[in-house]
Amino acid sequence: MKTRNSLYILIFTVLLSSCDFSLDQNPITEKDGDKFYKTEVEIEEAVTGAYSMLRGNGLYGTNMPVLGEIPSDNTFDEVPANDGGNYGELDEFTTIPTNSVISSNWRESYRTIQRCNTVLNRITDIAFKNEEVKINRMGEMKFIRGLMYFNMVRLFGDVPLVITETTDVNDHFGQGRTDLNLIYEQIIIDLEEAIEELPVKGDMDGRVEKGAAQTLLAKVYLTLDDKVNAKKYLDEVINSNQYQLLEKGEEVFTIANKGNAEVIFAAKFASGINGNAMGSQYYRMCSPSGHFAGGKGHNIPTQQLYNLYDDNDARKDQFVLPVETIYYVSGKMEAPVTDQNDCGSDYVILRYADVVLMSAEIENALGNTSLALERLNSIRRRSNVSEVTSTTDLEAVIAEERRLELVGEGHRWFDLLRTGKAIEVMNAHFEERGQNITVPEFRLLMPIPQSQIDTDPAIKQNPGY
Repeated sequence: MKTRNSLYILIFTVLLSSCDFSLDQNPITEKDGDKFYKTEVEIEEAVTGAYSMLRGNGLYGTNMPVLGEIPSDNTFDEVPANDGGNYGELDEFTTIPTNSVISSNWRESYRTIQRCNTVLNRITDIAFKNEEVKINRMGEMKFIRGLMYFNMVRLFGDVPLVITETTDVNDHFGQGRTDLNLIYEQIIIDLEEAIEELPVKGDMDGRVEKGAAQTLLAKVYLTLDDKVNAKKYLDEVINSNQYQLLEKGEEVFTIANKGNAEVIFAAKFASGINGNAMGSQYYRMCSPSGHFAGGKGHNIPTQQLYNLYDDNDARKDQFVLPVETIYYVSGKMEAPVTDQNDCGSDYVILRYADVVLMSAEIENALGNTSLALERLNSIRRRSNVSEVTSTTDLEAVIAEERRLELVGEGHRWFDLLRTGKAIEVMNAHFEERGQNITVPEFRLLMPIPQSQIDTDPAIKQNPGY
């Protein structure tokens, strides 16, 4: 188990002095950028500022988990009209360009990218007491930038590619959207360089490690259907022996067991700190309205999902919890006890169980079925369900295991997209639920936020919207 000091305290120290930039506004800061970033201490503060952005509601505070789940068959919106219909639109495939969920995700993604670009632009000329730490920080920023762009191309398709520090937003007007193939090339470059620059073990809990970059790059290659390269990086993570499956899956997500050996990378949250400003609103936003005070009823696990678990499956009533209403709630987030919006659970972005199941999927596709079965069954054994022995329709079996194991972690919708099954699965899902919804192909991408198009007409809307 990891016992290093947490990144929380560093994030706390920069909350009031961080710099916010985006493509659609002039830089607003309490510190003059030309006079800042002159010392190792100031660069470290800027690095921590980039990490702190992951906590935003537009990113892993709420909206990235929602965007990865609610368009899928895992979850639904209890009251689609609630909160202006913004979450209900995602659920019912009626999202419009003014939707606040996608707008905040776009905005906060680019603000995070700007922070990474700023560090990478300034750090080269700054002397560090330990040159290795300087190199590590460069790798951390490249990982976070790669993560942001990976999320964005999967959600929006072509987006503007910006890999230099923005000091004048006018420099980027008229650029338009960059072909996603070029963006994927940059993501791969960032993650390959991050792998070389990151340590095997970070200097404190919460920092990016080599295994995180390897895992994310494997997921990128899997999304691009390059199974050979995906296998290469997954094997490196597995053979590093830096991570392992915990004895009990539910122990991965408890606040008391943060930074455990199954967590590869997480967005960090804490309850009861700085006037409750370090927690997330996720639990309140994604709890049934009759279950938790202020519950908004977004992203609620479906009855169909709950029914997929065998009665003896340890994940049933743990990963998906029945509540006193007729609904369910994610068991991977703990209810806040200080304030409704002060959930202290970390949001796990990458974990070892995902690595194991991606490996099972790839080994099966490459014809290594015995190894695929072993990977798959290591998850099933932990979950107290019978092992799979047949290779018949093993691809579908592994896909369902991913759904059961990774529910609530923002993978299901992207799994459906990359396997080309989104329309088929979702149309069947709506038919089963008695909803008269048919998903057209153009809805597989989110609309570009209207605010971005209004700001820069060179940014064109996705077809169909």
